[in-house]
Amino acid sequence: MPRKLISFDWAMKKILREKANFVILEGFLTELLKFDVKIEEVLESEANQETENDKFNRVDLLAKNENGELILIEVQHSSELDYFHRMVYGSSKLISEYISKGKDYSQIKKVYSVNIVYFDLGQGDDYIYYGKTDFLGIHQKDILQLSHNQKNRFGDKEVFQIFPEYYILKVNQFDDIAKNSLDEWIYFLKNEEISDNFQAKGLDSAKETLDVLKLDEKERAVYKRREENKMYKESLISTAVEEAKKEKQLEIAKTSLENGLDINVVSKITGLSILEIEKI
Repeated sequence: MPRKLISFDWAMKKILREKANFVILEGFLTELLKFDVKIEEVLESEANQETENDKFNRVDLLAKNENGELILIEVQHSSELDYFHRMVYGSSKLISEYISKGKDYSQIKKVYSVNIVYFDLGQGDDYIYYGKTDFLGIHQKDILQLSHNQKNRFGDKEVFQIFPEYYILKVNQFDDIAKNSLDEWIYFLKNEEISDNFQAKGLDSAKETLDVLKLDEKERAVYKRREENKMYKESLISTAVEEAKKEKQLEIAKTSLENGLDINVVSKITGLSILEIEKI
């Protein structure tokens, strides 16, 4: 049985910011982005400043790779209706933060926005989504390309490579069957475990470095308390959802009875027991 490991968001706060552990992040990003990632440094910006309200819900890490590109990784636990908007804000903020006054627009930083979410964001059945900016011809249906001169100057092969690219990992929708190396990372993100047969880049180092037992006594106590608080908060949210559902069922049952429906039919419609309906 694989040993329980530190959650990825906790590791982002405490461990993965250390240069000696960049190999773990590099492995994850290489598997996700499908090109070799070498992290030069972890940066601080307004985009990844933690607030008290974010204590259990979210954590960000901003890295710069050896090509000067910015990679913003965000872990979000609680549902947010405007999360898509925050993704746009986060990447836009980085672009504006990391261009010096007086520099031409060609100096803007490339941004990759990696979003690891533990709630059902949007409507879709997949667990990995990718977004980029393409310009499609309204009449010819062709994709706008860089000119020869632009390619010579900027070096980019495609227009979309200038714009931010977005990745959304809907972790809870993963079925726990690792079909490839990226799935092995998703499995770890969801279950905080790494199987012995996993071979994805960075996971060997993660298994070694993120072992809960390697934390000192004080750190382990803090981590345990944090996990308990997170579970308690999730329990409160789950209870509130269930109570709202029950309230709706009772409301439907009451309306159905008032309209003369048989109690057995009302039970089938609402999912309430006969006894629960009789108490209305």
